[in-house]
Amino acid sequence: MGSWRRYRTGVRAAAPLAVAVGAFGISYGVLAREAGMGWLAPLVMSATTFAGSAQFAVASVLGAGGGVAAACVAAILLNARYAPIGMSVAGTLHGGFLKRLAEAQLVVDESWALSNRGGGRFDRSTLIGAGSLLYLAWVAGTTAGVAGGNLIGDPNNLGLDAAFPALFLALLWGQLRSRRAVVAALCGAAIALAVTPFAKPGIPLIAACVACLTGWEGRPRQSRSELAAEEAG
Repeated sequence: MGSWRRYRTGVRAAAPLAVAVGAFGISYGVLAREAGMGWLAPLVMSATTFAGSAQFAVASVLGAGGGVAAACVAAILLNARYAPIGMSVAGTLHGGFLKRLAEAQLVVDESWALSNRGGGRFDRSTLIGAGSLLYLAWVAGTTAGVAGGNLIGDPNNLGLDAAFPALFLALLWGQLRSRRAVVAALCGAAIALAVTPFAKPGIPLIAACVACLTGWEGRPRQSRSELAAEEAG
């Protein structure tokens, strides 16, 4: 029961974000259908990829007449941020390879931010609880968008294009716990603003990741008892 309560904490923390994620899933489903991806491909992509920005990039490139190769490159560039994100939580996920691989699929921007305890420490149960709810919201939203796109019309008319930036700003605010973190955030914003007028979509995001180095902090060593407690959780 104690373990379930910890997962439930992650679910509760992610509930407000799940509303926005579900809404954007609907938007993605509509865009994917309009881009000629059919109904099955968007559902499979949401179920196996679970990366909103990359999926939007693929649908946008295909909708603009771009090729599959260009769409894949755009998705890879946007998802490159998961390399440092994955390294930061690697010590939190324990167990066999398949177990860690399955849990890693739930590591997205929102679940990462909600589970961050500072100092390079992450709460595994919060990560999994939040990630699970957000995954369900994304897949359900995609399904609704694919199935009822004709009834929804243009999602931008609902103001959804501003929802995700607002969501990420809210997540960022909770991470500004030190002067180093504030400097990293400001440097990232400055880099993105400087690169945006000259670079293709997705490149400013990757370039801004360089600013993360200014906020790098070593992960404190954990005792055997702490590692055992995380594994049990």
